[in-house]
Amino acid sequence: MPVRPEDVDRFARERAYLVGVDWGRGAALEPEESLAELEHLVRAAGAEVVGGVIARRRKPEAALLLGRGKAEEIAAEAKETEANLVVFDEPLTPAQQRNLEEKLDVRVIDRPTVILDIFAQRARTNEGRLQVELAQLEYELPRLRGWGGELSRTAGGIGTRGPGETKLEIDRRRVMRRIATLKKKIKEIARRRSLERAGRAALPLVALVGYTNSGKTTLLNRLAGSEAYAADVPFATLDPFVKRVSLPSGRVVLFADTVGLIANLPPDLVTAFRATLEEIKLADLIVVLRDVTDADVEGRAEIVEDLLAELGARDQQRLDVFNKIDLVPAFDVARYGEKGFERPVAISAATGEGCERLLATVEEILAGEEVRVVAELPPGALLAEVYDRGRVLARGDHDGRVRIVADVSPALARRLAPYAPAEEDIS
Repeated sequence: MPVRPEDVDRFARERAYLVGVDWGRGAALEPEESLAELEHLVRAAGAEVVGGVIARRRKPEAALLLGRGKAEEIAAEAKETEANLVVFDEPLTPAQQRNLEEKLDVRVIDRPTVILDIFAQRARTNEGRLQVELAQLEYELPRLRGWGGELSRTAGGIGTRGPGETKLEIDRRRVMRRIATLKKKIKEIARRRSLERAGRAALPLVALVGYTNSGKTTLLNRLAGSEAYAADVPFATLDPFVKRVSLPSGRVVLFADTVGLIANLPPDLVTAFRATLEEIKLADLIVVLRDVTDADVEGRAEIVEDLLAELGARDQQRLDVFNKIDLVPAFDVARYGEKGFERPVAISAATGEGCERLLATVEEILAGEEVRVVAELPPGALLAEVYDRGRVLARGDHDGRVRIVADVSPALARRLAPYAPAEEDIS
């Protein structure tokens, strides 16, 4: 049957009806705010949002999450809005997803599926594609059913794209073999990353962390004079990159951009990107970026804190930076210091306002972490590195070697340890 011209747009894009849940208990984001964020994600994934509802429940119902009556209401709303996709703001079990699709007579997905789909669209490097494919396969594996004709999804749409888009056309055993292969490849990536880190170990590492779309890449572009892709969309950049940045004294440090964080980030995605997120755990300083235009800055801060704890990085040295003050001229950063945020600094990555103070604060913090060492070095690359990366306080030349007293980063101090003079030789 041919598609009428007036129906082209309706058939060209998915029409999504959104379902949020208010469980009547405290959450990092209010139900309305979380549903608004889901709408932003669904639009970023390429679908049109045609309606939505927030259901109020005290506890989840095992079969349908919301109960039969509410499911019938949603089915009627979806039909009335001509939705061909219902997106739940809550993670669904495989059984709930299957039961809801039968009850609503429409395709049903959840928030983690939308996030995975966006990651699939944004991944550009081989590493990123491998990580996304692994996360997709592990998330979908328990949801594969029928092991036959039902595995084929001939239509496109959210949750069916990306490096893993053919996963439903192969059987369970082959999916599991593919998962094992991907894990081996990502393990090799982690090994190479470890070698790369060792090669730059003498330089302090500052990791930029924050909620998605908080401006991390824009800030790094500003500080390093680089031109990495940045856009006002969720997860604009997935592949982290490390850039050299000069502090006010001329000292050089490394700044690492990292994957944006978000509420209900799929655990499989966190696991798959762990090699990438190791930059956070190993950083000498974490700069946590906050978007002051968010309706609930503190709620998103709580989400970031929980994810940092999951990565084992919650107790690391940190600096809280509040970005986009050019959009909120009356923003008062002092009150966040009173609320316990670490050394709050207000900036605009877009205009550069406050960035000099940010770099000065970074330098002050890193200086407080420095270690004083005494070492006897031959002239050469390592001695030049101490001058370049540390602060030499005293120097003496004799017998073809150079004895220095210097303040250096803990990482560089470990490399200089073998060159420490015997205790009786220290004057």
